[in-house]
Amino acid sequence: MTTDPRALLRQLYDVAVARALPGEVLKAHLPAPPKGRTLVLGAGKAGGAMAQALEAAWPADAPLSGLVITRYDHVPPGYKPRRIEVVEAAHPVPDAAGLAATQRLLSLALGLTADDLVICLISGGGSALLSLPAPGLTLVDKQAVNRALLNSGASIAEMNCVRKRLSAVKGGRLAAACAPARVLTLTISDVPGDDPAVIASGPTVADATTCADALAICRRYKIDLPAVARAGLESGAFETPKPGDARLAGHELVMLATPQMSLEAAADAARAQGLAAHILSDEIEGESRVIGGMHAALARAVARRGEPFVRPCVILSGGETTVTVDATKPTGQGGRATAFLLGCALALQGEPGVWALAADTDGIDGVGPHAGALLTPTSLARARALGLNPQALLDGHDSASFFAPLGDLLNVGPSFTNVNDFRAMLILSS
Repeated sequence: MTTDPRALLRQLYDVAVARALPGEVLKAHLPAPPKGRTLVLGAGKAGGAMAQALEAAWPADAPLSGLVITRYDHVPPGYKPRRIEVVEAAHPVPDAAGLAATQRLLSLALGLTADDLVICLISGGGSALLSLPAPGLTLVDKQAVNRALLNSGASIAEMNCVRKRLSAVKGGRLAAACAPARVLTLTISDVPGDDPAVIASGPTVADATTCADALAICRRYKIDLPAVARAGLESGAFETPKPGDARLAGHELVMLATPQMSLEAAADAARAQGLAAHILSDEIEGESRVIGGMHAALARAVARRGEPFVRPCVILSGGETTVTVDATKPTGQGGRATAFLLGCALALQGEPGVWALAADTDGIDGVGPHAGALLTPTSLARARALGLNPQALLDGHDSASFFAPLGDLLNVGPSFTNVNDFRAMLILSS
């Protein structure tokens, strides 16, 4: 085993991200070119990398065209799109660039025939990037609802249930627009449970949720809906294509990468270093600081009693935690990963032999440029020596400002994929 805990934890993160890179997994799932056209449509943080992998693998003599929307600065370096146009737009709150690109994307889907093939490249982040509103709504309406959802503490499934209804393309509407063409969706999961109807709000997948479900979610989290949105939900006018819809018949979906696949790759890498590795779950949700405290309790039991796992070992988990923000109060720099780690630090109180790394696999945690951070047994002591107040920073949603002065933020830049949260705790022998 490496003697450097920092290097080991960073290696596990890098392995997890590499397992989800489109260039490694997409080619094996491509069909033969069809009799008619092949149109590529897509959206997500991995959209640029997926388009790059598809262009490289598609036969040079076979027609190929299309449009993919990705987040700003998420086109892989050196990639010069030739046959697929790649447009950048805002995430997590939609902008005018995403709106215009989605209008064009939807127009490309019209007029296809049964001889045509549509390859949809869908990954996390696509819900914000596919920002064409439902009839009667404006981009400003969507932005306001999206911000409220992001600050509410709602789960990704709950947020996307609402987002589908306020969209002209999500919740299976994009696939319906492609009829009668054959549709193949290649997707990278960033959601707990890998439900394709939740990933990017399922633009090519039938939607079993309802307008009534969306209204209940908005009531639960006190989301203030524009009058047009509320009327559309109450009347059912914003309903989505349901399972059994003939327009979606015969469509195929392939899951290229999932959180569990990345956690398993990291576990294998830890075992290759001679460490026992345990995956708690790839579906952990909840308030980030609370989940951090729960992980700390488990790590403490292992460190002090060797239960339920024998040390030294690595404990891995994934999913999508949330940070509930009071929109009326100022907030600082932070995100799910750093909030998780600061909650963990306060619970551990410098427990000897316990190290942790938490980061978003897309390379960006929240609104800051960092992916996450590293927690060491000395983090709290070092922070207090600098005059930092850990609890105040956590309460002020400024968790990144705890780790930045310590030099322990993880800055990797966009990874060009996304399988959501990655957490690794290393418990060494005392």
